[in-house]
Amino acid sequence: MKSLIKIDMIGKTSLNEFYQESAAPLPTDIAKEIGHFNVFVTESLFDKKTGARQMPYSRRAYYKISWIRGKSRAEYADKTIDIPESALLFATPKIPYNWIPEEGNQTGMFCIFTADFLAQGKTGADLDDLPIFQPGQVPVFQLDPEEVKEIEYIFKKMHKEIASDYRFKYDLLRNLVLELIHYGQKLQPVSVVEGAHNASDRISSLFIELLERQFPIESQHQRLNLRTAKDYANRLAVHVNHLNKVLKEVTGNTTTQVIANRIVQEAKILLKQTNWNIAEISYALGFDDIAHFSNFFKKQTSVAPVAFRVL
Repeated sequence: MKSLIKIDMIGKTSLNEFYQESAAPLPTDIAKEIGHFNVFVTESLFDKKTGARQMPYSRRAYYKISWIRGKSRAEYADKTIDIPESALLFATPKIPYNWIPEEGNQTGMFCIFTADFLAQGKTGADLDDLPIFQPGQVPVFQLDPEEVKEIEYIFKKMHKEIASDYRFKYDLLRNLVLELIHYGQKLQPVSVVEGAHNASDRISSLFIELLERQFPIESQHQRLNLRTAKDYANRLAVHVNHLNKVLKEVTGNTTTQVIANRIVQEAKILLKQTNWNIAEISYALGFDDIAHFSNFFKKQTSVAPVAFRVL
């Protein structure tokens, strides 16, 4: 069995952390019920601690649409995308990615928004149903000079509008965000650079980090959100068969086996170190009923949960 090659752990960057770590101004007039939206000029922002503009792997807690101008690359679990000039990049809270500038004169603009800002009741659109935010997509689009002009116009209109005192400006900004989304869905995604070895390392490390992030279970009301191989493949934007192949090569086990081993490990801890009943443990570990959990645990350990507790 090969050992996992570790990379920096990916975090979940909240809106508060984004504003704390950058030189970004927080909108002063956006009401809580509106959801969050803001738009920025890229070169005006930087990490206050390091002065860098490189963004590490992060599963952000918000959506982001970026107009990137300058040589750079975007890295997803199994994809590396070279951006030679100008591109439009769409990011969802569900999928971690890494953007790396490859020259110093990076320019452009980007906007960030939460799901409730574009709630279906306000726009008629369901973000999770839009093709551009579907798992497995390559949401980076190369722009020609004419397309750059059109995208720049939309972003500059956003930037001007958010600073205005127009009463209905956030309704207008929603329309502009949707215009960007539909514009992107009509474009052709850029080519993916194959890098099998590095991609496999990234996939396995990101998978393990996503798995471990769900533990420990510390409350009867806490519940595993990711249970199946498909759940993890969707979060990493890779095909479930590819994820399974990579983990088999790296760990010697299938995705399902790795998940099952970690759940059993947590189940043993909960059975021995808490006074929770079997139903509470079963629920917290994502099982719909006690029988399903008991059968799973006995299959993995050859001992029923109740028997294991008194060993």
